[in-house]
Amino acid sequence: MARLRHFEKGSQNVSMHPTEIDCFYQVLTASDGTRLLHLSTFGSDQRRSDPKSSQSLQLNTAAAQELVTIIKATFPEID
Repeated sequence: MARLRHFEKGSQNVSMHPTEIDCFYQVLTASDGTRLLHLSTFGSDQRRSDPKSSQSLQLNTAAAQELVTIIKATFPEID
């Protein structure tokens, strides 16, 4: 749970996850006026305990722009 500083293309051996989760988002304003996009993921439907945030990330404008660039390169059919 942290503010995202930078994206870098990875080289890990990864595969598709077997479960789906939900992600909630909120917009925060820091004391200096900086806007942050807060993303929280919640456990899968098979989770045995009550729903709670599993992971959260916060993106500032620069990180959000970098993510938009990555998304557009990955999914060129998105305008």
